[in-house]
Amino acid sequence: MAASLLAWVGRDVVLDLSAPLVVLGRLERVTPDGLLLRDADVHELLPGATTKERYVLEARKHGIRRNRALVWIRIEQLVGVSPLDDVVLY
Repeated sequence: MAASLLAWVGRDVVLDLSAPLVVLGRLERVTPDGLLLRDADVHELLPGATTKERYVLEARKHGIRRNRALVWIRIEQLVGVSPLDDVVLY
């Protein structure tokens, strides 16, 4: 998986994790162990709060709300990765 993500370095991405979190940010580095994101937003998905889909859509429309300068995500935590600009606006 890590090697296939190298083409997205420098782009804003959405990380779906096995934990109740969604992470958005600029993909800085890809290694066999994980991903480093810059200017990232680590958002906890709480019951009764905004859905992940709505949160990601708002980030696509208005930009990422940075709350971390850098964040490291272990590859084992990843469920899915997509470029933020691939999120379909509706």
